[in-house]
Amino acid sequence: MIFMEKLKVNYILEQLELMFPNAGCELNYSNVFELLIAVVLSAQTTDVRVNIVTKELFKKYNNVYELANADYDECLNIIKSLGLSKNKTTNIINLSKELVSRYNGEVPSNFDDLVTLSGVGRKTANVVLAEGFHIPAIAVDTHVSRVANRLGLSDSKDVLKIEMDLRDKIDKEKWHKAHHLFIHFGRYFCKAQNPKCKECPFRNNCFK
Repeated sequence: MIFMEKLKVNYILEQLELMFPNAGCELNYSNVFELLIAVVLSAQTTDVRVNIVTKELFKKYNNVYELANADYDECLNIIKSLGLSKNKTTNIINLSKELVSRYNGEVPSNFDDLVTLSGVGRKTANVVLAEGFHIPAIAVDTHVSRVANRLGLSDSKDVLKIEMDLRDKIDKEKWHKAHHLFIHFGRYFCKAQNPKCKECPFRNNCFK
């Protein structure tokens, strides 16, 4: 059974790589701190919108110390076009203060420390580990959840259970790439509304 599951998921990943050979992070960042801030800001909005906002944000506050000392209203004015902008403003300023006071201004490279930071949950921590530190992790967002369910890789709606199911079925060295492939597939092809089912290579094995 485990062998068959491995064959299935490897076939899926091979097909997705053909569809999205350049799948990768679509957030713009120049260091791990900027990546962390961008991922926190990306909740319930698009990467395109986040990139517009962070271009101005990182120009005004170009390191953790400057953002830790940012004026709340000035920071809010920059990111106000994002959903949950008030909470996000509080979180990015507070997590910057926490990085300065507890980690000498450096982003920690382990999960347990990351999730203690303001606004950082399991998904954000996993993105930072995989993308920023190249530590194997699978981040589960709405796209990954939907794709995992439709392709029969998980039958759960719980993001933690989905993550564990994917970790069990995908080789560890492929976790990061699989995360990006599932996101691209869910974002541009297997969408929540109007998925491209007729063109899908998995249409005969879909649990939609």
